[in-house]
Amino acid sequence: MIDNTIYQNPLNTRYASREMQENFGDLKRFRLWRKLWIALAESEMELGLPITQAQVDEMKAHADDIDFERAEAYERQVRHDVMAHVKTFGDAAPLAAPIIHLGATSCFVDCNSEVIIMKDGLDIILRKLVNVMDKLKKFALKYKDLPTLGFTHLQPAQLTTVGKRATLWLQDLMLDYENLMNLYAHIRLRGVKGTTGTQASFMELFGGDEEKVKELEKRVCNKLGYEKVYGVTGQTYPRKFDYNVLCVLSQIAQSAYKFSNDIRILQNMKEIEEPFEKSQIGSSAMAYKRNPMRCERMGSLARYMLSLPMNTAVTASTQWFERSLDDSANRRIVNAQAFLTVDAILNIYMNVAENLVVYEKVIAKHIAAELPFMATENIMMECVKAGGNRQELHEKIRVLSMQAGANVKAEGKENNLLELIKADDDFKAIHDRLDEILDAKKFIGRAPSQTVEFIKTEIDPILEKHKSLLGESGQVNV
Repeated sequence: MIDNTIYQNPLNTRYASREMQENFGDLKRFRLWRKLWIALAESEMELGLPITQAQVDEMKAHADDIDFERAEAYERQVRHDVMAHVKTFGDAAPLAAPIIHLGATSCFVDCNSEVIIMKDGLDIILRKLVNVMDKLKKFALKYKDLPTLGFTHLQPAQLTTVGKRATLWLQDLMLDYENLMNLYAHIRLRGVKGTTGTQASFMELFGGDEEKVKELEKRVCNKLGYEKVYGVTGQTYPRKFDYNVLCVLSQIAQSAYKFSNDIRILQNMKEIEEPFEKSQIGSSAMAYKRNPMRCERMGSLARYMLSLPMNTAVTASTQWFERSLDDSANRRIVNAQAFLTVDAILNIYMNVAENLVVYEKVIAKHIAAELPFMATENIMMECVKAGGNRQELHEKIRVLSMQAGANVKAEGKENNLLELIKADDDFKAIHDRLDEILDAKKFIGRAPSQTVEFIKTEIDPILEKHKSLLGESGQVNV
C-alpha cells in the first residue's frame, strides 16, 4: 500500500519494472552483504584462520533472514549502516558473531555488492535492448520497400524507405550494444583490499604471508562468480566505473530520445503513429486528439538520464586521496535512478516498436506532393534523350517549378507541376511516360538492399548470440 501522504519516486510508482526495482532493493543488497561475509569467512577458514565450519554453516543458515527492524534500530544507535548489519547478522548467528567482517572494511561489502548489483542491472538492460532491436529489425524488413520522403534540415529531401529509416534507429542501438559489451569486458570487483587498499589488516591476520592474502582475494571473488578484481584501490573501487556505466546508459537514452522525436514528428504528419488504446484519452479538453504519450514519456525520461553522467563525473573527480564519504548519499540516488530510468525507457521503446501503425496512403500523398520537384532532373534528361536542348529545358522547367511552388505556398493549392509539364509542348516527348518516370521506387536508390544487408551482417549476429533473451514485450504501466 502506497503512503500517499509523502513523496513517492515516480520511477517506482509509475515507470520502472518491478524486476529492476528489486535489483536495487535493500533485500538484495543486504543479502549480498551476507553472501560476501560468508565468502570471506569461509575463505579465511580454508586458508588456516581460526574459524570453524560450524560458524560458517551458521552464517549460511541465516544468509537470507534479515531482520530489517533490528538493523534500523542498530543504525539509529551507531550511525553506521554496515556495522548495524554486522550486529544484526551476529544476533542471528551468535556463534559466528566474533568473526563476521574479520579484517574487512565497510567498502568490502558496499563496493563489491554495488558492482554486482550494477552488473545484474546491466543484464536486465541488455535483455531489453536486444528485444527492442529485434522488434525494429522486423519493422525494418516489413517496410524496407515502402518509399517515403527523406528529410534533411526537416525539409523534404530525396526519398528513402520506411524500413531504411528504421535501420538508422537500429544502428544507434547497435552502437549502444557495442559499448555495453565493452563495458561488460571490464567489470571487476573491488576485491579484498582492506581499509586503504593496502590489505594491511589481512597481512596481519595471515602473519605477513602475502601469498595467502592474494589467495584470499581470489577465493572470495570466485565464490561470488567473478575472476577479475582491481589491481589497486583506495578504500573504494574507482568511481570512474560509475561514470562509465552511466555513460553507456546515457547513450541508450540518447538513441531512444532520437527515436521518440522522429515518431512524434511522423505522428504530427500522420504517417506513423505510436499505439493508441481504445479507451485512451489524448487530451482532457480536446477529445479528438491522439497525443504521442509514450514517445513523449520516453523523451522526458531520456532527458533526465542524459543529465546524470555529469553527476558521477563530479564524484569521480572529488575523491580525496584514498576516498571521501561525500559520494555515499549521492550514489545511493544516482546509480539506482539511472538504471530505473533506462529500464523504463526500454519498456516503452519495446511497446512502441512492436505496435507502430503505418499509414501508407498518407505517406504516398506526401510523396506525390513533393516528388514532381525532385523528378525534374529525370524529366529533363529523358527529354534530352528524345532530342531536346538541355539548357532550354532546364530554364523551362525552372520557370514551371517556380509557378508550381507559388501555387502551393501562396495559393495553398496542390502541387500542379505535372499539369504544367503536360500542358507544355516542349515536354511532349515524355507526356505519356510521366507515371513511369515518377514511380517512387525509382528514387529510393539502394535503400531496400541496404536494409537487408545491414540487418544480415550487423544485427542478426547480435540477435543470434542473444536469442535466448528474445520474445519479451514492453508494458506501459500507466
